[in-house]
Amino acid sequence: MSVLYSQIESYQSVLICFVMSFMYVGSLYVWKNNNKQKNRDHPDVIRLRFISVTAVCVLAIPIVWFFGSPSTSPEAHTVLEWIGIRLSGLITALVLPLVLTMVLFMGPLFLHYMDGVFRLYLEPQYWIKSSKNYIWLRNHVAAPISEEFIFRACMLPFLVPQFGEGWSIILCPLFFGVAHLHHLIERVTHQNEEVKDALKKSLFQMAYTTVFGAYSAFLFIRTGHLIAPILAHAFCNHMGFPAFNEVFAYEDKRIRRKIMAAFVAGLLLWMYLLFPLTSPFLYSNDVYHY
Repeated sequence: MSVLYSQIESYQSVLICFVMSFMYVGSLYVWKNNNKQKNRDHPDVIRLRFISVTAVCVLAIPIVWFFGSPSTSPEAHTVLEWIGIRLSGLITALVLPLVLTMVLFMGPLFLHYMDGVFRLYLEPQYWIKSSKNYIWLRNHVAAPISEEFIFRACMLPFLVPQFGEGWSIILCPLFFGVAHLHHLIERVTHQNEEVKDALKKSLFQMAYTTVFGAYSAFLFIRTGHLIAPILAHAFCNHMGFPAFNEVFAYEDKRIRRKIMAAFVAGLLLWMYLLFPLTSPFLYSNDVYHY
């Protein structure tokens, strides 16, 4: 059954997104934890949070379905199509957005090459051990899938009809960025950081997650596929925030210049390829138009 979301008022769409954001963050704290030694990286905490976010993702589906209005309009699509789950254009969605994101990280990837990290990726034991590590699974699997599903797939169908694709790309990541402020609580209660220091770190994290959220929303809208931002998210989590300070750790000026050139070239090439590699035509995307 094809549905539309244009009948919803703009304030209602924002309220729905706020509720889903609250559900997601709130689910991380529903489990009672009297042991301060068990921080967010403790296996027991991670396991319980796996359960929580999975439950929220399951609950979000009927919410998206409930507010859809049946329609025979050419602009109407199935709920699955609205949330980016479709077969048409899937192969390109699995490859091109990830390649584009890797281009942006050309500098950090070059650093990995210089540091010999690439050799580690060729070791089967690395992947075997990683697949058994709860922190790795959270950062590379659970977080990208659940966060992209809630903050992109389930929110953009409500925001786009009311605010348009462009404004939705800006508005959607605000929910995502603010949601990361909950780390402030953990830094103060479990890591015993000063409130001032914890606030600075949390605000910085909110800033760069908001910027990434905009890029992720852009990928979702341009490709019409949920898998595109999921893979980009997992890759970015793996790489972390670019370690610009490592560039100056190399005493050889020629090496430093090469690394700096890789950072600049990656950014410029990413900007050049951003729209061509995300052309809706490549992904058979007729759900969103941007």
